[in-house]
Amino acid sequence: MNVQIIEREGKPEYAVLPYDEYLNLLALAEDVRDAADASAAMQELVSGEDEAIPSDVAARLIAGDDHPLKVWREYRGLTQEALGNSANVGKSYISQIEAGSKSGSAKVLRALAEALQVDMDDLMVEA
Repeated sequence: MNVQIIEREGKPEYAVLPYDEYLNLLALAEDVRDAADASAAMQELVSGEDEAIPSDVAARLIAGDDHPLKVWREYRGLTQEALGNSANVGKSYISQIEAGSKSGSAKVLRALAEALQVDMDDLMVEA
């Protein structure tokens, strides 16, 4: 690496290097950050703080063809009735939310999210 050190009052103040080497250093720094992020994500999976979602579930959530409540409920292997019993919400109300005819109150969505072990915003439909 070809670096020129510029001093001020006898102490190194600046390092001047070729632009290509500067870009290489930026790329290396990004790789180090990416590796740290990947390591942190893996630790969250191992500790149970986060979970890996199967690609078909993620694809359904992204596509938006089904209400997120339905996607998560089916992924967890629950019927509307079982989810309703767990969250103390009527089966018909869950059906209406999944069909899009009702949006669900914050209280209901919070209870459903807790029963499904997801964040409340995971059940929100983007407009």
